[in-house]
Amino acid sequence: MRLVMLVSRHQPNTNKHMFHSDQGTQYSSKVFIDYCNKNNITQSMSRRGNCWDNAVMERFFRSLKTERLNYQSFANHSEVVQNVEGYIYLYNYKRIHSAIGYLACYTL
Repeated sequence: MRLVMLVSRHQPNTNKHMFHSDQGTQYSSKVFIDYCNKNNITQSMSRRGNCWDNAVMERFFRSLKTERLNYQSFANHSEVVQNVEGYIYLYNYKRIHSAIGYLACYTL
């Protein structure tokens, strides 16, 4: 789980960390809620059936699918993970974004 990796890397000790998700059962389970509480992570959830609450992430996943994943085949799970992680790096540090004046995030 990526959240476990984040916690082990950054060791949050304040309530300044937030995890935003939809209302999936995995995120509303007692085990997950207890994990977040134990690690000082505030949970944020979109309203049921309202994609606009999470428009930024919805847009990211649309871009991931259309720019990177559609029409590709992968030999195994690690190939998918490597491909998605590469796209996340590109998206966050190299790709230009209209919302910030067609700059890449690393130039800010």
